[in-house]
Amino acid sequence: MRPIILLCSVLLGVPATAAPPYWTLIWSDEFDGPAGAAPDATKWTFDLGASGWGNQELENYTDTRDNSYHDSAGNLVIESRQHAPGQFTSARLKTQTKFTVEYGKIEARMKLPAGQGIWPAFWMLGANISDAGWPKCGEIDIMENIGREPSLAHGTVHGPGYSGGNGIGQSYSLPDGQQFAGDYHIFAVEWSVNGIQFFVDGNMYHSVTPASIPQGATWVFNQPFFLLLNVAVGGSWPGNPDATSSFPQKMLVDYVRVYQHRRPFRTKQGPTL
Repeated sequence: MRPIILLCSVLLGVPATAAPPYWTLIWSDEFDGPAGAAPDATKWTFDLGASGWGNQELENYTDTRDNSYHDSAGNLVIESRQHAPGQFTSARLKTQTKFTVEYGKIEARMKLPAGQGIWPAFWMLGANISDAGWPKCGEIDIMENIGREPSLAHGTVHGPGYSGGNGIGQSYSLPDGQQFAGDYHIFAVEWSVNGIQFFVDGNMYHSVTPASIPQGATWVFNQPFFLLLNVAVGGSWPGNPDATSSFPQKMLVDYVRVYQHRRPFRTKQGPTL
C-alpha cells in the first residue's frame, strides 16, 4: 500500500511525512506595534503597585512606557529599571477580564533578562482568584527563571496543599552552558483534562497529573485560567540585586500564542474568548 499512499500524497501536494494539524490557533499577540506603543489594551491589563506581592519583591509595577512597550521589531519589552538604591520599577501584564483559556497549548517565544535578583515569568492563574483566593484558584508557572541560575527554566504548578515552596515543579537546563539571556527560546505547556506537560524549545521536561498532587489535595486545573507576563526584582526566591546586577534589564517577548486541540479534550464549551 505504501506506493499508493505516496502517489496520493504527491497528487495532493502533501508531504507523506506531514504531521496532522493537532492545534488550532485561538488567541495570540504578535507584538507588531510601532516603537514605543503600549501593549494592546484589548488583550492586556496591568497589576500595579509595590506591595511585595507575597514574595518580598522590591519592584513597583507600573503601566507606563518606561516599563512596557513595543520595540517596532516585533517584540513586547518588559523593562526593569533602578531609580535609586533599593528602588525599582517594572511591569506585570495579564489577560484577566480580557481572555481566559481552559485546556490547550499555551506558548511564548522570549529572550530573558539576566542578573542577580531578576525574576522573569510567564504564567497563569485561575480566573476565580477573586472569589477563591490563592492558592485555591491554582497557578501554572509555564516559565520562571532567576538571575543566579541563567541556564535554568522552572515549570511548576501550585494549588491548595502544594503551593509556594511545596509547588510541584521541575527545571530544564540549557545544554553546553547556554544562557536564556543569550537568545530566544520557546516556553510552553500542553494542558488537558488529564494533566499538564511543560516544554522548552519542544523538549518536554515535566509532567503533572491528578496523581502527582499530595493525597487528599484538590486538583484545581479543570477551569479557566488567565495569562501573565512579568519581570520581578528581588524577592524571597531569587534574592535581591547586588553589586553584580545591572539595570535596565529587558525581557523581549516575540509572541504569545494559545491553541486548542483539534479533537476537544472535553465535551462542554471550549475556552472563553
